[in-house]
Amino acid sequence: MSLGQQLHPHLPFLRRYARALTGSQAHGDAYVRATLEAIVAAPEEFPRDVDPRLGLYRTFHAIWASSHVDDEPVGAVGGDHEAIARARLARITPLSRQALLLTAMEGFSSEDAAYLINVSAHDVDALVSEALAEIEAQTRAKVLIIEDEPIIAMDIETIVRDLGHDVTAIAVTRDEAVREAMADRPGLVLADIQLADDSSGIDAVKDILAEFAVPVIFITAFPERLLTGERPEPTFLITKPFQRSTVKAAIAQALFFDEATAPA
Repeated sequence: MSLGQQLHPHLPFLRRYARALTGSQAHGDAYVRATLEAIVAAPEEFPRDVDPRLGLYRTFHAIWASSHVDDEPVGAVGGDHEAIARARLARITPLSRQALLLTAMEGFSSEDAAYLINVSAHDVDALVSEALAEIEAQTRAKVLIIEDEPIIAMDIETIVRDLGHDVTAIAVTRDEAVREAMADRPGLVLADIQLADDSSGIDAVKDILAEFAVPVIFITAFPERLLTGERPEPTFLITKPFQRSTVKAAIAQALFFDEATAPA
């Protein structure tokens, strides 16, 4: 099997990670593209002593570290979004966010994350704790949950409240979601894709976004269907079944880049 064939299944998830880390599809995809270009240009330098996924993320992090992204975002247009990110980055160690996302969202062990960011496994655990504490201290929001499975909805609600946020409502259909969003405007939306009456959480989110801007985290059992690169994609995407730490990481990152919770 060629190197390209080995890496291909992991690319959608690297793109998800890159978008969560940078806060935008265009910015994240620029780093993934640079990573692939580096591999094509020098395939002999690709790490062969580790799993291909680890090697791919390792190469990505080498590109990320060498570009000084936290000083000057690559491929992004300056504006409010970048100003928010820079304000937060001034208060949060970038390495902490990388450790958080690698373990909580991407599912790497502490040992693998340590290899990817060149620290010890013990340091990774400390960095994750630091990131959660610092990000949660900066961000508070009202959250709308769109989820038709009662047990899952209750679990998400508990996670949201444990993080110090308020839940405005739990909606189970597209119409109910839009109605609740209009009645009490949320600062964050957590949306399932398949809803109770066979309506779509994607359509519900489109209706809401047509009225006002709000960060959205999608939840789905089939993330590959939304990671095609053929259309604008959700910046934040959680795979079912999910870990509580994954939801916490996604919420922290979504609010990290949101203007409503921008630091003074």
